[in-house]
Amino acid sequence: MKGNKGNPLQLSSLNHISLVCRSVEESTDFYHNVLGFVPVRRPGSFDFDGAWLFGHGIGIHLLQSEDPGNMPKKTVINPKDNHISFQCESMGAAEKKLGEMGIEWVRQRVEEGGIYVDQLFFHDPDGFMVEICNCDNIPMVPLAEDIVRSCSRLNLRQQQIQVPVELL
Repeated sequence: MKGNKGNPLQLSSLNHISLVCRSVEESTDFYHNVLGFVPVRRPGSFDFDGAWLFGHGIGIHLLQSEDPGNMPKKTVINPKDNHISFQCESMGAAEKKLGEMGIEWVRQRVEEGGIYVDQLFFHDPDGFMVEICNCDNIPMVPLAEDIVRSCSRLNLRQQQIQVPVELL
């Protein structure tokens, strides 16, 4: 795999994540009312219960567990666990809103060279970890290049549309 460089599969973006749920209805409510995802039409040919939601440039596909009673329940919020992360505009507003909604969270702060990133970690109804952060504060520096980039999709999009000098 060391020889694979660039974008060998010609990927363009993250399309969706898929999560198995105890209750599709409860998870739909969480992703809609807490994270702002909008339910969208799902193919009617599926012969199993689920829901599709879209927001923030990605989809979330919720799948009803075939055995919800045997799904493990995570109770400890561990920031080092698998999670999906969302950039937010105001960490203070996000923290206040989570408190108003009665959602338990863990706050962390990362410092890198005098730059700070604040993070809030919490679980969805099935124990899947969600992170809210201001991660755009830290530049993304590729290991193989000297180019400094931000995590922001907007910043990446701006860099992608720059016209190469040889075409000018």
